[in-house]
Amino acid sequence: MTINHTSVELPDFGMPSAEPILSQAIYEQRIAKLRQKMQALELDFVIVYGDREHNANTTYLCGYDPRFEESLLIVGKTGLPHLLLGNEGWGYAELAPLPMQRVLFQSLSLMGQDRLSGVSLNDALAAAGINSESNIGVAGWKYFTTAEFSEPEYVFETPSYLIDALRKLSGNPQQVRNVNAIFMNPDDGLRILNEAEQLAMFEFAACYTSSGLKSVLFNMRPGLTEMEATTLMELNGFPLGAHTMLSNGPRAAYGLPSPSMNTLKVGEPFTMCMCLWGGLNARAGWLVHDESELPEGVKDYLQKLAIPYFRAIVKWYEHIGIGVPAGELYDLIHGEIGDPFFGVKLNPGHFIHLDEWVHSPVYKGSELKFKSGMAMQVDVIPGTGTAYHTSNIEDGIALADESLREEIAQKFPEMWQRIQARRKFMAEVIGIKLKPEVLPFSNIPAYLPPYLLSPEKVLKVER
Repeated sequence: MTINHTSVELPDFGMPSAEPILSQAIYEQRIAKLRQKMQALELDFVIVYGDREHNANTTYLCGYDPRFEESLLIVGKTGLPHLLLGNEGWGYAELAPLPMQRVLFQSLSLMGQDRLSGVSLNDALAAAGINSESNIGVAGWKYFTTAEFSEPEYVFETPSYLIDALRKLSGNPQQVRNVNAIFMNPDDGLRILNEAEQLAMFEFAACYTSSGLKSVLFNMRPGLTEMEATTLMELNGFPLGAHTMLSNGPRAAYGLPSPSMNTLKVGEPFTMCMCLWGGLNARAGWLVHDESELPEGVKDYLQKLAIPYFRAIVKWYEHIGIGVPAGELYDLIHGEIGDPFFGVKLNPGHFIHLDEWVHSPVYKGSELKFKSGMAMQVDVIPGTGTAYHTSNIEDGIALADESLREEIAQKFPEMWQRIQARRKFMAEVIGIKLKPEVLPFSNIPAYLPPYLLSPEKVLKVER
């Protein structure tokens, strides 16, 4: 496989004409799936904690996302779920598509607001039917393993006031368990295996995140501040899945900084990332037109870093598929760029949902197999820690068997046309041959210009 650096024409893959909406029926189906999991685990109730940063499990189940406050969603074996809310969430929750019993629990409200009108936590738990005989699962945003704690199912990341109250109510701490794995485990978590409608929402978001980065690539110029360059992303107000990141110069090595008033300068490293719910894209390289503008000592950036990196990404794309053991992706990436120079330390690929990183099956020795409905990020970042900086081409894909592909094509024909156009571009222009089940969501699919001031020149495969 030969990797060349050459000019290509990036097509306009189009943008959604409508936003996919999840129906009440889908949320009711999700509650039913949760109850099936509860039955298997002999749980009477699952309580889901949510806040602005950690809302994915709550929003997945009922469509409500906490804004200023926290929330508690209580799901029993039967009946309407109970949603505990603070003062400001009370009205906003009326927009949630799932029928629920709203409960005003004002301890969830912001400091200084009224605390005299709602119920106590104990009364709210009792009203939902929780008592000393109940087996209770609690979910927030993370579960633990025996590598961290001897009894991880009894370790919680959620607020202590909730866990303390539940343990006191039950009288037996072992009746209260961490059940985030129901939603997030990398084999069959509820948020790992997505419906066609959810994948359509992810593709909707990815259209905007990838097109935002495309706008920066083709319109930024030296002299702009990082903030001015970020306005080129055309953020539209859709909820963010992560902070918007853009930096150049010394800060770019860290990847995570938000944009500042620093000025873009020729010859400096650059990185950017835009993330909305379900869609994330990132690019990194050098603010140069060609290698002559690179700093002394890194003029072989293309040969030493960018080309080996892109070759590994090509193999990642061409290997992933339904039934493939995820550990093979780990071995593939580390076989290509496992040298310490590249500094690939994080999992080379992970699941995405409303949160930027749900879990990852891609680790050494992983026997977990990829399944239909999974939404994955092509996220391989060389953290060289050297003057060579890095390269990054993070985009999102979904895996869909024939049945799911037919459903997407039937329900979301515009989305399906974009996916097919991206697959054709990747195959015929970039030279990446995807398996039929691999659905690219990015409008800059596998499009990597290492010299960012020459965005029309990218890396591509010649066979």
